[in-house]
Amino acid sequence: MQNSKFLLLAGLAGLLASCQTKDPEPTPYESGILILNEGNFSQNNGTISYLSRTSTAAKYDIFNQVNTRSLKGGVSGYTEVDGKGLILVDNSTAGLDQVEIVDASTFKSIATLKTPDIENPRQVIRVAANKAYISCWDVSGDFSAGTFYKEPGYIAVVDLGSNKVTKKIPGIRANEWMVLAGNEVFLGSRYNGDKLLAVIDITKDEVTQKLTVGTNPRPFAVDANSRLWISSGSEMIRMNTQTKAIEARIAAGSDATKTPSAVGISPDKRTIYFVRSYYDANYNSKGEVYSFGISDATISTTKPIVNRYFSSLNVDPQTGNLYGTAVPSFGQAGYVLRYQSTGALIDSVKAEISPAGVFFK
Repeated sequence: MQNSKFLLLAGLAGLLASCQTKDPEPTPYESGILILNEGNFSQNNGTISYLSRTSTAAKYDIFNQVNTRSLKGGVSGYTEVDGKGLILVDNSTAGLDQVEIVDASTFKSIATLKTPDIENPRQVIRVAANKAYISCWDVSGDFSAGTFYKEPGYIAVVDLGSNKVTKKIPGIRANEWMVLAGNEVFLGSRYNGDKLLAVIDITKDEVTQKLTVGTNPRPFAVDANSRLWISSGSEMIRMNTQTKAIEARIAAGSDATKTPSAVGISPDKRTIYFVRSYYDANYNSKGEVYSFGISDATISTTKPIVNRYFSSLNVDPQTGNLYGTAVPSFGQAGYVLRYQSTGALIDSVKAEISPAGVFFK
């Protein structure tokens, strides 16, 4: 009888334990939006905020929340490669730039890449399994002497298996923007005097071509027809990625002083959105958001979708909503404004200092 009671109690205890077992908690940052807050460059206070697609409030400085230390620099870029996040950190002091590699779901630090491997990191993209490219300006020179940008800059090749830089590919001066198309990366320059677009073979990690395209060529998307789009001065350029031939040069309006400064593409890769920006008499940034189709022969700038300037513009690949960042000053919190693709305002979310872009998960 005692044995029967013991077995009954043991069974009940086991049943209660199984009932109290909870499903695994979802990792905190496995989906949603990351806001890249550049911060004030002289104060090295860049951060990353997290925002759920269904929330109107962001979680601030998530790297510090998880790792109990700050990034110690401005945030200049972010991407994810096979479960790992790469945070580009640009410090105002020479020799202190770095890349933080984190678990993309939890933001727990895994490794840190430092100088001399990383100098002035600008953009990062995934190019293959466990492999990323980081565009770097290299060591800064003397701006007043016209030698600020070292020639050439380089692309740091990162192996995410070992979390190390395995190669530096010599690029072009002030190389920054990158777009992957097939087995090639198209690389553009921040330097106003440069008209070159470099082509990198990702199977060899070598520059194979340098194409003269136009002022400040910024590759930003591959469309539904596998054509590369580049903003250059006041033009939008469409390029055949196979032949490298320029198929179209489309003026973004009749006023050449107003230029595309932030760009994005719709989830179906058929509509391009851009901020047409300019400076007013007091050198304040002004602008509006416009759109056009990838087969359009002209771009109409008579009626904007959104009648305001944004420092960056991104399109959510899941919803098609537009995310524009607003920076009142470099000493206070900025905002992320969400719009439907029609330009109808959804909401405004308070970010941290100088939001400069978002990353969609």
